[in-house]
Amino acid sequence: MSRIKIIGTGSYLPEKILTNLDLEKIVDTTDEWISTRTGIKERRITDENTAVSDLMTEASKKAIEMANIPLSEIDGIIAGTITPDMMFPATACIIQKNLGIKNKFAFDLSAGCSGFIYALEVANNFIKSGNYKNLLVIGGETLTKITNWSDRNTCVLFGDGAGAVVVTESSDDSGVLSSMIGAAGEYGDLLYQPAGGSRMPASKETIEKNLHTVVMQGSEVFQHAVRSMQSAGEEVIKAAGITSDDIDIFIPHQANIRILQSTAKRLKIPIEKVYINIDKYANTSAGTLPIALDQAVRSNEIKKGDIILFDVFGAGLTWGAAIVRW
Repeated sequence: MSRIKIIGTGSYLPEKILTNLDLEKIVDTTDEWISTRTGIKERRITDENTAVSDLMTEASKKAIEMANIPLSEIDGIIAGTITPDMMFPATACIIQKNLGIKNKFAFDLSAGCSGFIYALEVANNFIKSGNYKNLLVIGGETLTKITNWSDRNTCVLFGDGAGAVVVTESSDDSGVLSSMIGAAGEYGDLLYQPAGGSRMPASKETIEKNLHTVVMQGSEVFQHAVRSMQSAGEEVIKAAGITSDDIDIFIPHQANIRILQSTAKRLKIPIEKVYINIDKYANTSAGTLPIALDQAVRSNEIKKGDIILFDVFGAGLTWGAAIVRW
């Protein structure tokens, strides 16, 4: 059966760094409290003139350069994000314009922190259909623009950044060996942005009450995240016909160090095999997975033939996982 493989990776992060010590001056918190509970030491934040399309465009350029294919051979763009430049047009269309790609499809996909895996799954099936050859898959966010900086339970968690990959049909044994995505909409109110859509349009009241920012029930989300990531990981490991021992590197969603540790333990994957960069970049939602992948590839921590486990969880509530042979 045909499969897709990743032939190029790229990532881009804003230059400005906001440390935990900086946050101590903004909200009632401490570096020790943030570090011990989340594993985060600092995060990158965009300036007022930078949108998520800017980050995604730069990440895409790097991925396309590594893939070494002309822009004319990119058949479509799928962008996973919950912080689009605007409600419409799609951020993917803005990226298409920025890159100079002509007359190819482009659309956004909203699955919270699971956005990249959802987009990868869509690309997988698009290419398997035989109608497309090379697709650009992007995940990225500017979460600090929808953060409530007076809420110490959420403002310490998020950062900005984007990652991208170019995928094509595999001609060898490399590529996506198995994948899955899932959702449980009944728990959507555990992690959401109340205002800004048709249910609650922008008004003076919504702005004054900070209803355009992230609202999260932390402890409940934590429990669902660990269970869902464990289940998703086990499913794709079994579907790929491998065991946990065969995994060379585990790249999980960088949401919270305790979620990473708990998930790895439940999947029987040694912590030494877990790729962790949450300390530097915090939770960039749909950006965490492709950013981590690109950094692991460019630092030669991933080599030909390695088995990689991707595992994510996000608002929706959504989740997904994939096994990839590099």
